[in-house]
Amino acid sequence: MSAAPVLFSEIATAGGHRFGRATLSAPASLNALSLPMVDLLDAQLRAWAADPQVVGVWLDAAGDKAFCAGGDVVGLYRAIKATPQGEVPAEPAAFFEREYRLDHLIHTYPKPAVCWGHGIVMGGGIGLMSGASHRVATPKTRLAMPEITIGLYPDVGGSWFLSRLPGGLGEFLALTGASLNAADALEVQMADFALRHEDHGAMLEAIAVTQWQADAAADRAALSRLLQAHALPETDLPASPVRQHRARIRELIGVHQRVQDLAPRLSALATDADPWLAQAGTAFTKGSPTSAALALELQRRLRHASLADVFRLEWQASVGCCMHADFAEGVRALLVDKDKQPRWQPAALDALDEAGWRAHVAAHLQAHGTNPLIDLR
Repeated sequence: MSAAPVLFSEIATAGGHRFGRATLSAPASLNALSLPMVDLLDAQLRAWAADPQVVGVWLDAAGDKAFCAGGDVVGLYRAIKATPQGEVPAEPAAFFEREYRLDHLIHTYPKPAVCWGHGIVMGGGIGLMSGASHRVATPKTRLAMPEITIGLYPDVGGSWFLSRLPGGLGEFLALTGASLNAADALEVQMADFALRHEDHGAMLEAIAVTQWQADAAADRAALSRLLQAHALPETDLPASPVRQHRARIRELIGVHQRVQDLAPRLSALATDADPWLAQAGTAFTKGSPTSAALALELQRRLRHASLADVFRLEWQASVGCCMHADFAEGVRALLVDKDKQPRWQPAALDALDEAGWRAHVAAHLQAHGTNPLIDLR
């Protein structure tokens, strides 16, 4: 029998209360998030939330390479290809519903929740991390929302948390899939603390010897003090490309620019002397034009929406991506056949006029019956 993809345990503490610990345990796939993993996490987090003796939760992952490299998009690809054209693929629709329900639960969790985001944290991994009350990065953390490379868009609440970043940064990250290190994550408030990964065990021991109060506000403050006591000084972190290039990113993105207006400026970055900017420009140039247009539309439409409304519209958008060509084609090119030659439809941003792009994006946002996340608040 294969091992469970998520391992659960509890940490006994000095005052008799307990901390729940959930460990993603699929290191061979860089802990890619599957539907069974989502369901296991959702059920256990709800059980811990209802248990008065459990005062908080700790979420981490097995292996030294990744917390979570994203959703199991290859599994979604297979389900999409097995679905007749024009029909809603049942398995991806269920996956996105339950994944977003789990993400919403973490954002609204009634008790302290730590996410130890060591190594690669991408896509669905950021969905798990972003809602935690205490988000930890390490010197090896690499955060990214690279969905443009597979014909998707920054989902898992990305339309909410990226749109709230200042100076066009959220739009830049969505359009380029640019990677963030620990210093970047602190800079843009996608992490709250930076610790050495070697202090992971010491933090678990510190939780065990602490007298917790079973009062969420008091325990969150106590947990912050524990993490801050082990936090690395900024001088021990890699330099932040985001901080270095903030002014340039602001100038590149501008205000209320159409994706067609942004395209020449972002494409020009591919030959920039700075490697971080050049990689961002290359990713944009090779990425799905549909993903770029959809990401920009969602960020701008949802900037002032509630988190629940964001997840509802993202579910529609994600199902829409499953019913159109680019998502399956992007996964095929990058992860299945690995030829890295996706055939995007349309192939370029100048293939459609303004009205054409509006209609194309609207087709991806079409409702498919009653939204299954209608109950989120």
